[in-house]
Amino acid sequence: MSEIYRALADETRRLLLDELLTRDEQTLFELCTKLAMNHDLTPSRQAVSQHLDVLEAAGLVRTERRGRYKLHTIDTTPLAEIAERWPLRKDQQ
Repeated sequence: MSEIYRALADETRRLLLDELLTRDEQTLFELCTKLAMNHDLTPSRQAVSQHLDVLEAAGLVRTERRGRYKLHTIDTTPLAEIAERWPLRKDQQ
């Protein structure tokens, strides 16, 4: 579970997850473009690739190679562990 928290600790990684939530199966180029256009961030492709590697290691992103393209898809399943560990209290529901 510590990998999930580590992955979510970085704002750029959270933004990448936000972008993948809007549309799955995006390439590295598409994600770099979305960061620049939607969030005014211009990290290098290598930096974004490293962020995606951290997200994949935490189980938050799945990667599939199709031909010469690598497509990235969000997987929110690990986030359920957080909700299970700290569920809403009855007075907060």
